[in-house]
Amino acid sequence: MTTNSTKLIVFDCDSTLSSIEGIDELAREKGSEIFNEVEALTNAAMNGEVPLDQVFSRRLEIIQPDLITCQKVEQLYIETVEPTALKTLDKLKNLGYTPIILSGGFKRLIEPLAKYLAIERVEAVPLTLDEAGNYVEFDASYPTTYNGGKPEIINKLKTEFSPDRIIMVGDGASDLETKEDVDLFVGYGKYTDRQKVREGADHFIYSLADLLDII
Repeated sequence: MTTNSTKLIVFDCDSTLSSIEGIDELAREKGSEIFNEVEALTNAAMNGEVPLDQVFSRRLEIIQPDLITCQKVEQLYIETVEPTALKTLDKLKNLGYTPIILSGGFKRLIEPLAKYLAIERVEAVPLTLDEAGNYVEFDASYPTTYNGGKPEIINKLKTEFSPDRIIMVGDGASDLETKEDVDLFVGYGKYTDRQKVREGADHFIYSLADLLDII
């Protein structure tokens, strides 16, 4: 992607641009027992209680996501979009910001939401299905599958774009890890208000529209 902008605003996806956690919704489609097990793992990772890489492969082993399940979650991301996201993104673009999604979720699930929001760049985890639509693997080497991965991607973006300013917006502990590598870290608590993120953020908001008051 080419752009004349030298300002980047990077968004987490799950519980930020959308109210859902994609991995939890994949699990929900597989029944309540699987959902409860996966949700507990997700919360432990997002709260910073256990390393992200310890839970990532385990959740997918439990779920075994197939094509039909993935397609349902793709649509759910759009249906649960943050209510001020579209207008806020339009205004941010008018202010010269290029929006990017940086997520520990799965790229194929997030890309339809990104298209809906007119966000061209998605940094998220590759997920592979076979020709029959059965789960094969995820890319365990992708940075957002482990702690410290989001700062790694932020620094890659800084090298690529040489931005004058870079802002990160997100709700989780993995987002907060980027604080030292961005100009402004904005915690987001509309869907999940995490004390650790609220206390560590430069600003903490409950609506994406509030970004316009602090950037």
